[in-house]
Amino acid sequence: MKAYFIQSGSAQTTLELREAPRPEARPGQLLVRVRAASLNRGEFLGAHGLTKPGAPKPAGSDGAGEVEGTGERVMGRLPGAFAEYALMDKHDLIPVPKNLSWEEAAAVPITFMVVHDMLLEQGNLKAGEWLLVTGVSSGVGVAALQAAKALGAKVIGTSGSKEKLNRLKTLGLDVGIQTRKADFHDAVMQATGGKGVDLVVNNVGGTVFAECVRCLGFQGRLATVGYLDGTMKSEIDLDALHSKRLKLFGVSNKLRNGESRAVTVQGFTRDFLPLFVSGKLKPLIDRVYDFKDLPEAKARMEADAQVGKLVVRIP
Repeated sequence: MKAYFIQSGSAQTTLELREAPRPEARPGQLLVRVRAASLNRGEFLGAHGLTKPGAPKPAGSDGAGEVEGTGERVMGRLPGAFAEYALMDKHDLIPVPKNLSWEEAAAVPITFMVVHDMLLEQGNLKAGEWLLVTGVSSGVGVAALQAAKALGAKVIGTSGSKEKLNRLKTLGLDVGIQTRKADFHDAVMQATGGKGVDLVVNNVGGTVFAECVRCLGFQGRLATVGYLDGTMKSEIDLDALHSKRLKLFGVSNKLRNGESRAVTVQGFTRDFLPLFVSGKLKPLIDRVYDFKDLPEAKARMEADAQVGKLVVRIP
């Protein structure tokens, strides 16, 4: 079969298309004929550290396809998804709703499970609360916006592109702040009547971390999920942390085992899957690429040109 392999250097990752043997399922696994797979920034950007230096490994994190032998339509975590076949652990299986195409299904699993983790599992976001999303046009940022609106929350988003913000207002973005700097506190306070936000999703990283803390209201929560800026350190205002009773937490699958991931799969299936079945939630796909054009899709992601998810169709 044809499969992409990825190798990480000191600051970037490279892709190689190879002929590889079809994998064989072990107990607890399913062999999936992959129909589509999506790009996740953490795997492809060297600074995120999810692809370790060393020998190339199968590329891809999640996707959608048919279970070999049964034809069941499934989506979920799918290591090595940029290939004709890949193995899925049974506890990662999510049924594909009938109203989702293969490409749409591939854009859902990891992104929206990360969003479930930070908005509900850890973030306890409730209807009527304010959410701030830095880098709101990213795949996770757009999904956070969509899910938050479905939950009845109000959303503020930052982006360096006015065009991207205007596009996201059609998805319900309440307040768009055009900036790439840590200078959005005053605009956030104005939007929230001086109270600050209840939850922050920080996609950008260390350069805006302190500003995110400043934007939090009493008993606010801050989710760190990405670092587009490559800045891994920041100061913490301990007085604000203490006096406002803040909660700071990380969102990552990097060190989670199968049992831990299964908790999020169950939460997603309970809380979000019905919203996809009803059509209340639908992933925003920026562009769909042919399998041979995965390197082109990777370049678009690295240029931060997309709004939403990038997907590759597997022939």
